[in-house]
Amino acid sequence: MVDLAFEPAHVLARKLRRREVSAEELMRLYLDRIARFNPKINAVVVLDGDKALAQARDADRGLGHGEIRGPLHGLPMTVKESYDVAGWKTTWGNPAWKDNVASADAAVVERLKRAGAIIFGKTNVPLLLGDFQSTNEVYGQTNNPWNLDRVPGGSSGGASAALAAGLTGLEAGSDIGGSLRNPAHYTGTYAHKPSYGIVPTRGQMPPGIVGAGDLSVVGPMGRSAEDLDLALGLIAGADGAEATAWRLDLPPPGAESFKGLRVAVWADDPRSPVDAAVGDRLQAAADAIAKAGAVVDDRARPDFDVELAHTTYLRLLRGTTAARQPKDIFDGYLKKLTTLADEDRSYTATVIRGATLYHRDWIGWNETRAKLRRAWAGFFESWDVLICPVAPTTAFPHTNEPDRDRRFLPINGKPVAYSSQLFWAGLPILPYLPATAAPVGLARDGLPSGIQIIGAFGRDRTTIAASLWLERLIGGFVPPPGWA
Repeated sequence: MVDLAFEPAHVLARKLRRREVSAEELMRLYLDRIARFNPKINAVVVLDGDKALAQARDADRGLGHGEIRGPLHGLPMTVKESYDVAGWKTTWGNPAWKDNVASADAAVVERLKRAGAIIFGKTNVPLLLGDFQSTNEVYGQTNNPWNLDRVPGGSSGGASAALAAGLTGLEAGSDIGGSLRNPAHYTGTYAHKPSYGIVPTRGQMPPGIVGAGDLSVVGPMGRSAEDLDLALGLIAGADGAEATAWRLDLPPPGAESFKGLRVAVWADDPRSPVDAAVGDRLQAAADAIAKAGAVVDDRARPDFDVELAHTTYLRLLRGTTAARQPKDIFDGYLKKLTTLADEDRSYTATVIRGATLYHRDWIGWNETRAKLRRAWAGFFESWDVLICPVAPTTAFPHTNEPDRDRRFLPINGKPVAYSSQLFWAGLPILPYLPATAAPVGLARDGLPSGIQIIGAFGRDRTTIAASLWLERLIGGFVPPPGWA
C-alpha cells in the first residue's frame, strides 16, 4: 500500500474506476500517512478526515452501482490554503484573516469536485503567498521531505511537500512569481503554470476581492506530466458570465515525440546565475532531448532587451501585489519613495517603485509588455519550446532574515541576491505564457532539480507533452528516501 501513496493521480483514478482499490482504502492510506509523517514537514494544515471518509464511502457506493462521477471519481486530493473551500478557513497565512471562513468553493475546487475528486485538506503557504519558502504565523513552517532543513519552495510549498511525501493524490496551486514551478523544482514534482486567463482564479483571492489580478494564474501540481494534462483539462475554461461568449480550445501538441521538435535552450544568465548543480541537470536533459531527435539550439533568444523585460516584470508584479495590501503599508511605500536615491537598485527600492506606480506609468509599462509579447510570439514561430532553469539553486536552507536585501543564495560558492529567483520565474509570467516544471533527476548535492519548459501562448499542451516525453526519456518523480 505504501507504493500506492506515491502513484500519480491518473494511475490512482484508473485503479479506482477498475475497483482495484476503493476510495475509502485510499483515503485511509493518506490520512494514516498524514498522521505519521505530517508532523515532520507540516504540509497539510487544514484537514477534515471524517467528512472525507464519508465522501469516499459514498463514492465507492456510487461506483458499485455503475456510477462514475468524473475522471477523478473518488480520488483524494488537497489544495493550496489560498483556495476557498466552503466551510473551511482561508487565511493566506495572515493572522488578520485567521477567522475568515469561505462561504463558497473556488472555481477550480468546484470543477475538481465535479470531476469526482474528494478535497480532504489544504496545504501551507507563506504570508500572503509572498515568499520562496512557506512559513507563516498561523500555521508555522513547512519543510522539504528531501531535507527537513531545506525549504519546499513557495508559495505552493505545502502542496509540493505533500505530493513528494505521498500525503495526497493531486494538488492545485497558484503562481505570480514562480509559486507553482519553484516548489516543484525543489521537491522533484511537476507543476504547470497555464497561459494567463485560461483557468479561472475566482475564489483564489484575498478575502473580499473578486477581480482577477494581473499576472497571477492558478494551475495543477502532481507526480507526473499526465497528471498535469488531466487536471488542466478539467479546470481550464471560461467561468461565469464569460462562458456565454467564449469556449477554450487548446491546440494539441502538434508532435508525438521530441523528434523534429525545435527546442531552444537558455541555460544561464548573468541576471540570475545558475549553480552548477542545477546547470548540470539541465544540460543532461538538453543532451537527452537532442539525442531523441530534437533540433536543439543554446543560442536562440527572443528579440528583445532582456534587462528591460525583467524590469517590466518587476514593476508590474509589485504594482499588482501592492494594490491588495493594507493602506498603511501602501502609505509606508509612499513615504519611502521620497527617500530613494535614483541610483538605488536594491530589491526594496524595486518593490517601492513598483508598488507606487501612477496609473499613467502602469499603462506605459503595460505597453512595453505588449511589445515584448509580440517578440515572444515571433520567437515561437521558429521554436516550439524554450527550456531553461526553474530557479538558480536546489532547495536552500530556511531563513528567518526579515530583510529581503540581506537574504542570499549560495551559487557556485558566491552569495547571490535572494530576489534573483524572480528572473527565471518572470520569463513566462510577464508575457502570459504557459510553463511546465518537470524534474530532471537529483543534483550533485542529492536534492531534486527541475527544468522549465516554456511555450507560445495557448500552447499549454505542448509544454506538458514535452515534459511527458522527457519523463519517458530520463525518468520523472521519485519518492524521497525514508518516507515509506
